[in-house]
Amino acid sequence: MATRVTLLNDGWYWKERNPARGSVLQEVPRLPGGLQSGVQWTAAQSFPSEVHVELLKAGRIPDPFLGFNEHKVQWVGEREWLYYCSFQCDSRVDGADNVQLQFEGLDTICDVYLNLVKILSADNMFRTYAVPIDSCSMKPKDNKLLLHFKSTKLIAKKLEQQYGRVRAGSTNLGDPSRVYVRKAQYGWRWDWGPELMTCGPYRPISLTTYTVRISEVHTRATVSQAPGLLADRILGGDNFERGNLIDWDLDGVVQLWWPVGYGKQSLYALDIALMSEDSIVLDQHSKLIGFRRIQLVQEPLLEPDQHGGGTTFLFEVNGIRMFMGGSNWIPAHNFLTEVTPERYRAWLTLLRDGNQNMVRLWGGGVYEPDVFYDTCDELGILVWQDFQFACGVYPANERFVQSVKAEAEDNVKRLRHHPSLALFCGNNEDYQQILQWGGITELPARVVYEKVLPSIVADLTDPTIPYHPGSPYGGMGWDTADPTERPWQEYGSMGGRFVSEFGIPALPDIQTIDYWLGGNTKERWAQSKLMSQHNRAGNHERRFAIVMNENFRLTSDLETYVYNTQLMQSEAISLAYRMWRREWRGHWQTSGALVWQLNDCWPITSWAIMDFFLRPKMAYYTIARELAPITVGITRHANRLYTSNVQFYEFGAFQSIDARIEVWGANSLMEPRTLTFVLHCIDLNSDWANEQRFSMTLLPNQSTEILSIPCPSPPKVNSDYPSMNTSFSVVVAARLADMQTGEVVARYADWPQPYRFVDAPDPGLRVHLDGERLKVSVTRPVKGLFFSATGGDTQREVKWSDNALDVIPGDPQMVIASGISGRKKLTMAHFGQEIVTTV
Repeated sequence: MATRVTLLNDGWYWKERNPARGSVLQEVPRLPGGLQSGVQWTAAQSFPSEVHVELLKAGRIPDPFLGFNEHKVQWVGEREWLYYCSFQCDSRVDGADNVQLQFEGLDTICDVYLNLVKILSADNMFRTYAVPIDSCSMKPKDNKLLLHFKSTKLIAKKLEQQYGRVRAGSTNLGDPSRVYVRKAQYGWRWDWGPELMTCGPYRPISLTTYTVRISEVHTRATVSQAPGLLADRILGGDNFERGNLIDWDLDGVVQLWWPVGYGKQSLYALDIALMSEDSIVLDQHSKLIGFRRIQLVQEPLLEPDQHGGGTTFLFEVNGIRMFMGGSNWIPAHNFLTEVTPERYRAWLTLLRDGNQNMVRLWGGGVYEPDVFYDTCDELGILVWQDFQFACGVYPANERFVQSVKAEAEDNVKRLRHHPSLALFCGNNEDYQQILQWGGITELPARVVYEKVLPSIVADLTDPTIPYHPGSPYGGMGWDTADPTERPWQEYGSMGGRFVSEFGIPALPDIQTIDYWLGGNTKERWAQSKLMSQHNRAGNHERRFAIVMNENFRLTSDLETYVYNTQLMQSEAISLAYRMWRREWRGHWQTSGALVWQLNDCWPITSWAIMDFFLRPKMAYYTIARELAPITVGITRHANRLYTSNVQFYEFGAFQSIDARIEVWGANSLMEPRTLTFVLHCIDLNSDWANEQRFSMTLLPNQSTEILSIPCPSPPKVNSDYPSMNTSFSVVVAARLADMQTGEVVARYADWPQPYRFVDAPDPGLRVHLDGERLKVSVTRPVKGLFFSATGGDTQREVKWSDNALDVIPGDPQMVIASGISGRKKLTMAHFGQEIVTTV
């Protein structure tokens, strides 16, 4: 008999458990093929399913993403919920010797009953439970399957009473009892997410009948140090002892898989069939695989830097050392069943199109479904995969460790064939939290991070996929918990070997804000109660107040305030990428930076560079420019006596007497590029301008210093500041252009800071829209020119090839606005001006 797999997606019902009925089995429908009269079951609108989604679609709860509704649905997480379906399985007619029910994801504490008999007690959201069923106990029809979901929130509190209360992040990272249960930690509340403790069968349930089958396929590819020399081994079965080992020499037959920007993402279909002696297919298995060699290189630094000595932390793919620029990923929705494959693809395509080559799956979310990793394979996005531990002192009792071991084995086996998988990481910030709290030296789960998980990764992956104990983690004796707060302008001196998290928050698109306001105009101001409801981080208002006051002029206009926060985020994060990529120059001091964070799980003010509705903030575009194959960068050092910020000019004491600029370029290509370099300096307070140009060569796969000179500036003719060098009003712009065609391949403009002191001139902005091509030119410099389109066809967002532009005279820029046709208004905002619109 051939293996048959049937998804149990149809005929599901749900209800709240009624404790007054005693045993949960009293609520199982008794009538064959139907529901018991008088029991309040509701047909599930979709499957897989989560109870909040069902309640919302049934109109029994308000949308928790709107207004203050989050507080109105807290009761859901404290109740018990039932799911029920009946199905047929005539295994005896099919001649099957074996029957199995497989549950790919039960969230979280769930007892499973089949025909009134308990067959499973699940307590780990991240596990796949495969339950063998005695075929004699199955009926041809009307097999009753009941899922009893208990309150994870209440059970976690009981476990806390049993084992003791521990530290688990700050108060805005959820109740500390969360560490005792294997449920996605962000559901308890995080500093960017709501408290929504849902439950349900959130991933597929299937019925498998078979006589013999392929239980597991493990592809193992060995790629030699020299790209192009390949040997592939394919393992079928549970392990070497029980399986079959087949070797193929594929040298010259297949092509390597490369990360985006370095080559093609070559993928190959692997089809395996199990045949009977008379050539009947008994079972078959298919997957896409790729061939690549990836190594985490940790070798002693040749030269110490401002961070000391230590080792490198860099990724080498197919023999090439690569600078990693990317983002951190959190779950894209509080209700995971609402994230469609199309939505995953949209998120990851935006990441790829933003010149990012790595995504880190953060440890307080979930191991994402297969479609996420399949898409990363296809797009060439490397994956840093955290195991699911975040910001807490997790236990290490035997039951907990065994559950985690099974969880890790399930997910390592599921993910290991993906060529995009670059690293398994033990946890998020657990080591750091111990260091920063002080007085707490015990971390019981070290046995998990330092023994259990690395052993599983080593045993189940070959060649071994790299493993690292935590993020951040610098090895024994390294304190990663420096609490020092410094201006974002000093990112260049605050890097490290690999920066796996950094960021600064900003408000989302004004359309997103209006969505969560839900028409409540009384709350439509920056510091209102409802705005705070959707701004969860501790001290966010204080953080905003400090950095906004230091850098920008105050405003009471909400749209202008939103714009300023996005400009601040954009300037800060792009500076970090620019400065750290500069350190990729052969000494490998800094080899990667992953911004916190890419996305949101609900409409919120957060660190995300794209909001919940996939609307990019300004930072998305400036990051894309900093991670382009060729870039140019400038830093300015003002000679000042009083302020601590090296980029700030001083005015109160009139002591900023001069400034110096440094210019460099970066090239991620594997060959040198000889280009025309243009330095264009423009004074904002006069007609003075200065330009110099020369040819220069960018070295391959590293940064190259171009020049270091006093900042060009006009003569001292401004009597208002007699003791100051006049560079405080000079915009310094650099660009690199192809020597034959003159096409600009990289540009950057450095403006004087702080921005609150800058008197931005009228830029004489000219915008010409021809179809979807938008040409922008100016007569005076403009900073942060940001386009958006409103009205008309709002079912799809306009996709901008570039945005958040710094434009200078004589260097017009072209933007492709895909999908702008049918829109009524083109909206433009830029630094120093209120928002203006043009029809």
